[in-house]
Amino acid sequence: MGYLLQLIVTIREDRSVIITRGEVIAVLGPVDETLVAEIMATGASLSELREAFAWINSDEALMNEGRPLPGTRVAALIDLIEPEEDEDLGL
Repeated sequence: MGYLLQLIVTIREDRSVIITRGEVIAVLGPVDETLVAEIMATGASLSELREAFAWINSDEALMNEGRPLPGTRVAALIDLIEPEEDEDLGL
């Protein structure tokens, strides 16, 4: 498994629990350990990761529902997990 990731579960001021490695994998599927560590380092909660994943996969639907744009932490998660577009497409 490469290097061992450990996380002391911390309760933040808003009472949400910082996400664990298992939760990251449950939402995103198999991802490399570096990405898991980067996501965990954001201090995001499971609900924030789920929201980021929803925005990546259905941003137009969420906007049509009148949902507010993602907050700072969710936007940071989107930047981490959103697939990069191939700039070599010649478009």
